[in-house]
Formats: sequence, structure tokens, C-alpha cells
Amino acid sequence: MEAFTAGLISLDDALALMLAAITPVTETETLPITSAAGRITACAVTSPLDVPPFANSAMDGYALKMADLAAQPLKVVGKAFAGAPFKGEWPAGSCVRIMTGAPIPPGTEAVVMQEQVGEDGDSIRILADVIEGQNIRLAGDDILQGATVLRTGTRLGAAELPLLASLGIAEVQVRRKLRVALFSTGDELQPVGQTLAEGQIYDTNRFAVRLMLDKLGCETIDLGIIPDDREALREAFRLADGQADVVISSGGVSVGEADYTKNLLEELGEISFWKLAIKPGKPFAFGRLSNSWFCGLPGNPVSAALTFYQLVQPLLAKLTGQQGPALPPRQRVKAATGLKKSPGRLDFQRGHLRRNAQGELEVHTTGPQGSHVFSSFSQANCFIVLERDRGNVEVGEWVEIEPFNSLLEG
Repeated sequence: MEAFTAGLISLDDALALMLAAITPVTETETLPITSAAGRITACAVTSPLDVPPFANSAMDGYALKMADLAAQPLKVVGKAFAGAPFKGEWPAGSCVRIMTGAPIPPGTEAVVMQEQVGEDGDSIRILADVIEGQNIRLAGDDILQGATVLRTGTRLGAAELPLLASLGIAEVQVRRKLRVALFSTGDELQPVGQTLAEGQIYDTNRFAVRLMLDKLGCETIDLGIIPDDREALREAFRLADGQADVVISSGGVSVGEADYTKNLLEELGEISFWKLAIKPGKPFAFGRLSNSWFCGLPGNPVSAALTFYQLVQPLLAKLTGQQGPALPPRQRVKAATGLKKSPGRLDFQRGHLRRNAQGELEVHTTGPQGSHVFSSFSQANCFIVLERDRGNVEVGEWVEIEPFNSLLEG
């Protein structure tokens, strides 16, 4: 793998190299649909039946035959309900009271909604024009038996799983969960909840990445904080590589950090250390260990979250076989506040997208954009994506924004 040791590589090029290198996992499992939320279909799902399974009424009204329209008034000879179809005699010159979803009585050619009927004792008169076939939902009108209802690579959620339930499908074949090993490096790091000594900081990155891995449905192997020690780091990589599909570390990939991290990774696998042309998040490492893929995130909290979101999230999506984009489409809106920007790198600033008094979408900055200001994520609902060569942005200028997906939403 070519190593990028000088210059800057664009985010798009880095992502393209990563996605071109990997192939999805092939192992599958069959789960009850009640346990399949968030999983990815391993094969296409086809319908075992027509939906609806029988012709039924789209309205509360009256089922009739077209030839009987000339014989009004029409006597009502019975009723049809959902789950209780009409089974009586249906002589000429008569009709059947029918409710929405009820099976269509044999011979029905139209259903007239009740608002278009005048009642006359036990008979009715039609008060509107009638078209043959109106208000009748035919069998298979929604889904035909044998039709593909979910493609391979579909993430199963609140729209997809009830669909399977409506078809009587109780189990679904899905890709197995990805196993992701995670650890942070640095003597200055302390677990959340412990007392900080002088010069120490809390290990925000591993906590944030683990939350995102949980949302993505991964099986996380948390190896904790690894000290700045060559043999301790070697053992962490050995354990992680032996258990996981993907190994993610935080810290240790920046210029000036301990050389043994870089040397050890290159000894254990084939790793590229990139300087990304983005802000925040310039240092990033990607490659292959003996048994797993490796992603090395920067040590700064915002940089780690951003590179995970923009690079690792699409990588994991492809490994699971998920089809379609992992990230929401970008859109152009006007800046409601000025934005500071120096040309040179693609800038992902945190912003808040909302409508102004005129009902137009506009984006506001969340304030300071330093790579240590993690509070900016809690105030934001989108990235403001400023082009690599762009400078400062004035109020009213058009900018590109990328709404957060569920990974960063509350």
C-alpha cells in the first residue's frame, strides 16, 4: 500500500482508497424480526403472498354491480366487515353495505362511498357518477407474491421490520455483527469517573467512539487505555487483531508522537499514515494488520469524532454489506453568521441549521471551532462544509451543509 508521507491527501481520495481495499463480511445468521433492528439483510427478501391478499373495499360504502344502477333504489341485502365477509344471497337490483378493508363480495364491480348515497329505508339511491372498479383494492395491488420487498444490504429499521411482519415473515437472514476492537493510547489519559492527576485528561475519544459503534450495531471489544509503552502497545494490537474485524485506536498517529507506534504498526501490518486535507482531523492512519483492518484516529476529541464519522462510518457500512450512502446528502443554505476560515484544507465546522422568520433555512455557527471544543457537537445538528480553497465567510453567503445522521443526533 502506498504511504502518503508528504503533502496532504483529500478526504474523498482517502475514503476511495479505503473502500476499494475492503470487501464485506460473508458470514450470516438468521434472526427473529423482533431481534433484527439495525441489522443488514444478507439476501433479498421476497413476498410470500399478495398484499392485500384479497380484493377489498377502500371505503366505507356500498358494493354494487354496474348493471343494477338502472334499477334504483337498491335494496341493502347484507353487510361486509373486515374479518367478516358477506356470504348471503345477492339478487339483482340490490347492494351490500361494506366497510373499509372488508372482502369484496363476488360479482362486485364498484364501491360507492357512503357520502355519495341517499338512504331510503332499507334501500339507497346513488347521488354521484359511478366508475367501474372505483374504491376497490385488488389482490396484490400493493405487493405481488414473489416481488422483492427488501434488497440485499438493506438496514432494517422501523419502516422495514413492520413490512416483514405484515407479510407474515417471522425471521430474516442478516450479516453477522462486525467485531470492532477499540483502545486509546497515552499516559495522560484517565478513564471517565476517575480522579485526574496533574497533567491528565479524561479519555473522551474512546467513550465517544464506543457510543457510535453501539449505534452502528457493532460488537465492541474495549481494550481500555494503553500506556505509552512499546510492549504494552504490541500486546494490545496482538489481542485486538486476533479478535476483531476492525481495530480502532485513538492517539499516536500525529507527527511528533512516539516513533514506536508508527514502527510497530508497520511491523505488524501494512499501514498508511496520511495527512488529510481536512480541518479538524489531519492525522489519520489506515491499513491492514494480520487478520483485521486498522483505523488510527487523531488524539484531539473533535478530530477523532469527525474522522470516525466521515471515514470509519462508511468503511463499517461497506464491511456489513450495507447498500446506499452512509452519510446524508449535502445541501446549500445561507450563512446566518460569519465564519472564520483559512484556505488550505476542507473545513468541517459545527453548525446549527434552522429556519428564520421568513421560513428559509439558514445555518449558524456554534462558536469556537477548535479541535478540543467537543461541546460544539452538543450544540450542532450539521457540519458546515467549507471548500479547501475558501477563506472567511460573510453573513448571507451560500455554504454547503451536511445534516447529522443518527450517529450524532441526540
